Amino acid sequence: MHGLWKPRVLGAWRVPASGSVILAVNHAHNIDGPMLMGTAPRPVHFLIKKEAFVGPLDPFLRGIGQLKVDRKAADRAAITGALAVLRNGGVLGIFPEGTRGEGDFASLRGGLAYFAVRSGAPIVPVAVLGSTESRGRLIPALPALRGRVDVVFGDAFEAGDSGGRRTREAMDDATVRIQERLTAHLENARRLTGR
Repeated sequence: MHGLWKPRVLGAWRVPASGSVILAVNHAHNIDGPMLMGTAPRPVHFLIKKEAFVGPLDPFLRGIGQLKVDRKAADRAAITGALAVLRNGGVLGIFPEGTRGEGDFASLRGGLAYFAVRSGAPIVPVAVLGSTESRGRLIPALPALRGRVDVVFGDAFEAGDSGGRRTREAMDDATVRIQERLTAHLENARRLTGR
């Protein structure tokens, strides 16, 4: 990442140095996941769509600890793998919107709340900004080479309520709380970086 672009990493100290944690990342571009993996202070295990595990990418992604997920159904193997990462004190990376979009956390799926409430792991919001600027691109699907990309880590927070409930209503409530925190972090990151 540092050889192809100019990442500016802000707030990496907010990621706990040990123990399980979930990095919740906005997702507007193909480079967001690799950029976070290349700049995070700890190794990150992402849930990645199974369609990406083809050809030489398959052994590479598996080798660096990424988790294959079938987005069309409830993928029990992916869920079990993600919970194992957290149970073993690792870092799980999640795109809460489930797929690329505007990168504004406008429509969250329930997966992030499920993993956070089920594992008790804190969530650290992450904003990747600048990857969608179109000036100077040689390859339309990637940011301009040597262009600046900001990776801004926010304050860790707990998603569950104090009662430790795991009901459908508790998950829905947690999703609302998470969305508020992620949206506020994204707004702060934009103000901080001027993007």
